[in-house]
Amino acid sequence: MNKTQNIAIIDIGKTNIKIVLVNLNSFTELIVLSEPNVVVNKGLYPHYDTDKLWKFIKSSLGTLYRRYSFEAITVTTHGAAVALIDKNGRLILPIIDYEFDGPDTLCKDYEKIRPNFKETGTPKAPLGVVIGAQIFWQKKFFPQSFKSLKSIITYPQYWVGLLTGKWCTEVSYLGCHSDLWLPFKNRFSSLVTDLGINKRIASIRKANDIIGSILPTINEELGIKKSIPVYCGIHDSNASLFRHLIEQDKPFSLVTTGTWVIIMSVGGEKKTFNPNKDILINVDAFGNPVPSARFMGGREFEIVTKNISIKPTAVDITSVFNKSIFLFPALVPQYGPFKGRESHWSISENKINEGEKVVAVSYYLAMVTLVSLEALGAKGSIIIEGPFTRNKFYLDLMATVLEADLYLSEGSLTGTSIGSTLLINNNTSNLSKIKKYNNPEGEYKQNLINYSKKWKQLVNK
Repeated sequence: MNKTQNIAIIDIGKTNIKIVLVNLNSFTELIVLSEPNVVVNKGLYPHYDTDKLWKFIKSSLGTLYRRYSFEAITVTTHGAAVALIDKNGRLILPIIDYEFDGPDTLCKDYEKIRPNFKETGTPKAPLGVVIGAQIFWQKKFFPQSFKSLKSIITYPQYWVGLLTGKWCTEVSYLGCHSDLWLPFKNRFSSLVTDLGINKRIASIRKANDIIGSILPTINEELGIKKSIPVYCGIHDSNASLFRHLIEQDKPFSLVTTGTWVIIMSVGGEKKTFNPNKDILINVDAFGNPVPSARFMGGREFEIVTKNISIKPTAVDITSVFNKSIFLFPALVPQYGPFKGRESHWSISENKINEGEKVVAVSYYLAMVTLVSLEALGAKGSIIIEGPFTRNKFYLDLMATVLEADLYLSEGSLTGTSIGSTLLINNNTSNLSKIKKYNNPEGEYKQNLINYSKKWKQLVNK
């Protein structure tokens, strides 16, 4: 698409939805429109407010077109969501919030038909994080609704379908902790047949395929005067990974940070993975398996710091070392390499001031990231994206302990925006380069080394 100047990206995260306009000449965001992604906690079960999201998407696209114009649209979203639609493209049931615990009530029954981890790369997980468990629960409790099921659509592609009237799925989403996909064989698992949905999953398209153009009725509603192609779209972590797959030499690992911290190892050590460490096998935009790990790092940081507004001082940093202030896992015990554990501080919490808490939780998040990288057998350089690129304490400990170079992917574009853009036009010449992080030195470096060693000694006691 050499003539494409601006593209609109629909980016739906667990916390917020953003509509981003990216200029391809400068690789910058011209405008970002955002609002919270609110879960509706009434009705049949907790679910995403798709009506509200759809209104926001349409109004935002209309605003962007009037102010700047654009030549293409693509979509990226968080994982663990599918749309169940009837023959008219209407939802037969609301789209489940993956933090709803309903699927847990059928855990024992679901385990009887669930494929094993070695096949799917999907570890057992609570709540609605596994798509197969969601569908199993919905089918059990709403059998009448399932009688009108025509197609199962992966979440990014649901919005593509609303825009174009054409329905599909995409492999990076099907392969994201769903139990529905065999990443090493590149085909559906036995669960698809066992659930009776083998003829209900929409056709698989590539993330960079053009699925269709905006429907004439929507064009008229939004005041759009030309035909605009809509691309298939992709799972958000895999959008972030895509840039590095086409730029970096293997091996390397990408750490995307946000509500979730997702660690993706490309070309790492070949080993047997432990699902109890919350290791999973993602699937990249090319259909290749990618060993990954996860924990809710952003959520954990928020738990500790939500009422803290001060910035830590040098005195706070020194105090964390001198007082041996450690935070141990897990603040969100459902996920991560220490799932099932109860978080605690090394000393009484009322003896820790606010600045010390910010430093200690940042070091904690770095240590959990390092443990995850080790569990993956990660090799080569490490690239950090997202909000944690602005957390000096997290980065300092990472850079000190890693036996590899640490790089930051910064600039005006998020990883998801970059990857989504490159799926439409993979010319990276105008893209800002990743920057090597300068390692700490002197006494501070030695303090970090000692701190990390002591944390590892104490965490398993």
